[in-house]
Amino acid sequence: MRAVFGIVLLLGSLQALAAPNEKDAMALAEKGAQFVRAHGKAEMIVRINRKDPEFNQGTLYLAMRDMDGITIAHPTTALIGKNLLDVPDADGKPFRQEMLALARGKGAGWVDYKFRNPQTGKVEAKSTYVLRVGDVALEAGIYKH
Repeated sequence: MRAVFGIVLLLGSLQALAAPNEKDAMALAEKGAQFVRAHGKAEMIVRINRKDPEFNQGTLYLAMRDMDGITIAHPTTALIGKNLLDVPDADGKPFRQEMLALARGKGAGWVDYKFRNPQTGKVEAKSTYVLRVGDVALEAGIYKH
């Protein structure tokens, strides 16, 4: 019985280690920023939209929004071309407005909100790192377990 319990604890620990964290999200956004500077915004849009594994690691992925709030690149292609600034999270928080204000202001930082996790299907706490690069904001979010 103790052996089974030990295995369950070990598997839980390994799963926790595999979950992306704040450092991973910041690193992904910075990697995207470096890519934009080196190869241009248009090529970054192509990479994000085709779910390039370099910028899409399951629940941790890169998205891009312009300074008017329009989603210009996202692995969920149905969101592309849409301005969803007025669509709140599950608690009524206008989180996309906060992301845009952060990009326009300080240029980088975190926004916390609730969002449906595609892996679990449940609304969960999420935190997204926003990083402005020129006239766009890159966004990389993680679910808080």
